[in-house]
Amino acid sequence: MKYMPQNQAPADAKSRQAIKPVIVYPVDTLPLPDAKIYNDARSHLEQIDEVIVAPRDAECFEVPAGHFFRIVSIEGAQVGDLNLWNAADPTERFFSGKTRALHGTHVSVGDRLWSNLPFMRPMATITYDTLDWYGWDDDGGGVHDVIGTRCDPYTNVMLGGEEYHYCCHSNLIRAFAKKKNISYDEAEPFVHDVLNVFMCTGFTRDTHQYFMKASPVRPGDYLEFFAEIDLLGGLSTCPGGDCSSGHSSDAAACFPLKVEIFRPEKGLPVDWRPAEKSPYSRQHIAKD
Repeated sequence: MKYMPQNQAPADAKSRQAIKPVIVYPVDTLPLPDAKIYNDARSHLEQIDEVIVAPRDAECFEVPAGHFFRIVSIEGAQVGDLNLWNAADPTERFFSGKTRALHGTHVSVGDRLWSNLPFMRPMATITYDTLDWYGWDDDGGGVHDVIGTRCDPYTNVMLGGEEYHYCCHSNLIRAFAKKKNISYDEAEPFVHDVLNVFMCTGFTRDTHQYFMKASPVRPGDYLEFFAEIDLLGGLSTCPGGDCSSGHSSDAAACFPLKVEIFRPEKGLPVDWRPAEKSPYSRQHIAKD
């Protein structure tokens, strides 16, 4: 239940509320991806690897810079939670909050997945989306969000009082620990907020609470990315399945997802380079 106001609106309440909003991060100067490079490269792709992620589980995979990867629906409507790390330094990882601030609550073709501070560079660029037709539905819902975090056992215990070990948070911990040959305790700090692939979400119009509804994804749909740096990815198949009713339980029908990795057969332009880290000096100078 949302908190109810205890104070009466002041006489100038309407005028205060009528003030026009200002975009926090104007993106007119945001470096845009070169769509021609991506389109030319993706027209001649050779698949070099694939990973199947079983229901209610997670797997890690590697994508070299300059390669593409796809998350593919293969059997039934299924949502996936995606983590990304710098393959050489996992302290650099996907920053969902800054990605949301720059590109909005939901992402699609041309949007980029940015890394955390102090690195602050594009890790991957979305190059194709078979669900780009969905747009915004009558409930205000859209697909592929960066507003939800990931289902986790801590919230599950707090709200429901029961432990469940196949939340996306736990799935990603196990996958990262296996990949790095470390303990679950060592792996957990590296698991971070996700891109909710194929998930249909939004905010309710009355209380502005995060909602989910049945994903429109069907077998054959995919979301495609271009790796701007050497990537380590982690993908969890959410225990909510298509997230039409709930998550963090064994109640929903769940299906595997596939990750396909591709090499551009004709290569990339000779002047293409992996994304550079932020040029900010990091002096953080204090006032005298």
